[in-house]
Amino acid sequence: MKIAMVGSGYVGLVSGACFADFGHDVVCIDKDASKIERLREGIMPIYEPGLDALVDSNARAGRLTFTTDLAEGIEGAGAIFIAVGTPSRRGDGHADLSFVHAVAREVGESLVNDAVVVTKSTVPVGTGDEVERILLESAAVRDRGLKVAVVSNPEFLREGAAIGDFKRPDRIVIGAEDDFGRDVMREVYRPLFLNESPILFVGRRTSELIKYAANAFLATKITFINEIADLCEKVGANVQDVARGIGMDNRIGSKFLHAGPGYGGSCFPKDTLALLKTAEDYDSPTRIVEAVVKVNDSRKRAMGRKVVDALGGLDAARGKRVAMLGLTFKPNTDDMRDSPAIAVAQTLADAGVEIAAYDPEGMEIAAPLMPEVEMKDDPYAAIEGADAVVIVTEWDVFRALDLKRVKQLAKSPVLVDLRNIYTPADVREAGFHYTSVGRE
Repeated sequence: MKIAMVGSGYVGLVSGACFADFGHDVVCIDKDASKIERLREGIMPIYEPGLDALVDSNARAGRLTFTTDLAEGIEGAGAIFIAVGTPSRRGDGHADLSFVHAVAREVGESLVNDAVVVTKSTVPVGTGDEVERILLESAAVRDRGLKVAVVSNPEFLREGAAIGDFKRPDRIVIGAEDDFGRDVMREVYRPLFLNESPILFVGRRTSELIKYAANAFLATKITFINEIADLCEKVGANVQDVARGIGMDNRIGSKFLHAGPGYGGSCFPKDTLALLKTAEDYDSPTRIVEAVVKVNDSRKRAMGRKVVDALGGLDAARGKRVAMLGLTFKPNTDDMRDSPAIAVAQTLADAGVEIAAYDPEGMEIAAPLMPEVEMKDDPYAAIEGADAVVIVTEWDVFRALDLKRVKQLAKSPVLVDLRNIYTPADVREAGFHYTSVGRE
């Protein structure tokens, strides 16, 4: 089947490359001509492990192409995926659907064959209804009499593990209102039927809400264990052991129970806000999610204050130097959106602390977001002369630092581990003043 993927960002590019790898003929469409040109040259707009090789192999095989021309790209496509951005709208926190609606209008004017239009972007409940209305009033249906169905098919990709998540999903959620939409989507995902990946067919609005509910629940788990970590510090318990103890309960599960500086990234912050706004619009407040958003926002600056305390407090911290290791919101990505590192750095800068930093992939994007931070070429360059070393993101490269070398380079042997990747006894035995999250 020919598949058109409108939007060649994170979701669109990963999904398009994986569909092509399944044997579909995929065209990725984007209005950014420079992005399309770079993709044709094999240059990825994002960092995702294995993506460059996947794109290259399928482009060479002729199954994956790129264009800026939507009309050309969707011609003959049985499924047209909308995978454009839905950022939080300024002022009210609602998801900005202007890009989604614009694509729907352009598809409606350009379409020349029957097709299923699929919202892959994360969108609020009822978005599919509006996309359907736009298409039903378009030339494709009104003048040309084409059969068009609108389907919701949310993505559940983790940055840093997206290719594996796409090819070996926990589930595939498809929200369709007619047999045409369901039949086409079965054909799209037929390669995964062979892997016995569970496919859940539901109504379109249900599918849209599943995505928001899933992300809000995961954000709640993260925020819960972070608050338990604070309590652990007060009562002398170990949050990692607490997490193991509750995670062994199959009703709870062990994932997303890792205490740290709070959640960030492209999904959880904007999706929890969008869910809150949807709930308000329907006069059904989600107070738990509201609390999660507030607690997470304060969490990030609290981690900055934890570093200040490790430096001896506000008065002692002024004029000192801190090495921040890790800037992206999680490892194996270059995504800086709502990264806890931004708030940590701002809190330190507000306290008069000088900051040097290193991140394996995120520094180019981070630099304009953190003008107060001096970017370094490797972790040890950032550590040199530092009064404290802070691990903000748990990249593998930070898990086995040469502690003797760190102690020699740093001005003071102070290590603040906001991801709990070191064993406290080992670091203290190496002569460091060690601070972690939810552990003594």
